[in-house]
Amino acid sequence: MPDHFALIYNPRSRRNLKIDRQYQEVVRAMPSGMCHAPRSHAELRRVIENLARVPPACIVVDGGDGTVGSVLSALHASSWPHEYWPSLAVLPSGNTNLIAADVGFGMRGPEALRLVRDRLASGQAGAKLCRRRPLVVSRMGHEGEDILGFFGGLGAFARGIEIAHKPGVLEHWSHDMAVLVTLLISFAQLISPAQRRSWLAGVTAGITADGHAMPGAEHFLLLCTSLQRLPYGAWPFWNAAGEADRGLSYLDVAAMPKRLFPAAWNLLRGHVPQWLKQSGSYASGRADRLVLQTRQAFVLDGEVLSPGTDGRITIAAGPMVSFLQA
Repeated sequence: MPDHFALIYNPRSRRNLKIDRQYQEVVRAMPSGMCHAPRSHAELRRVIENLARVPPACIVVDGGDGTVGSVLSALHASSWPHEYWPSLAVLPSGNTNLIAADVGFGMRGPEALRLVRDRLASGQAGAKLCRRRPLVVSRMGHEGEDILGFFGGLGAFARGIEIAHKPGVLEHWSHDMAVLVTLLISFAQLISPAQRRSWLAGVTAGITADGHAMPGAEHFLLLCTSLQRLPYGAWPFWNAAGEADRGLSYLDVAAMPKRLFPAAWNLLRGHVPQWLKQSGSYASGRADRLVLQTRQAFVLDGEVLSPGTDGRITIAAGPMVSFLQA
């Protein structure tokens, strides 16, 4: 049983741009070949393949949602069998840290690295593990290039991400404030008579959940995740009575939704009143696989993914991944 860990960190993430001297000392003391700061997807894939030859017990991922997704995507594309993947310890350092809010290590910096090292040395690494199945997005024409992540959507969600990526939002605000600014701008556009209709009209997409077609061709919003918790108590998903507990949760909001603002107010606080469940504008549940037939892009953990050559995007619950927690 290996008793060492590898560190993969994103030197360009917000918090790592201000990395402290003590952290650097701990990193320099790590065994040769166990600390990596890849600057491209190709370089990350090479790192993962090299690690597979002498597998660590844990990979510490120091970065945001995009970095975690990139590591999982590289693992998925590697020759490393899923059943032998090491656990991950996620240290939140990026612009967006939704993944860490659910399965993160709970610490960062030199203290986190020392605790991971001590856990492995004492043989207690398996004492605090949680397990999740990341979303796997596959597309025709991109074979061997599946993208893994935990939170995605299209429609209004993709438009909101586009706003967040504009200069002056994520580049100059902290993550929490950037989310607030993005929500305020989005709601302002929904209220504006000039833009309200184009937002509410949604996007065209045929959506099936485990082979069952969702009603309607126009969708204001689709969200899906395999996380089990979001920050601030938000949880815009619910299950039908007796529904099986499958791999991912989804929310489908039809175009021109009724009572949108009261619905958003409730769902952002994790409340699902009965009137919302009974409304034809909102549908939620769990599934192992969603298939989208659309010309619209799907956004996964901030990455914009175009449809495949057949106009389809498949989102499926992936292999089980263990996350080490403090």
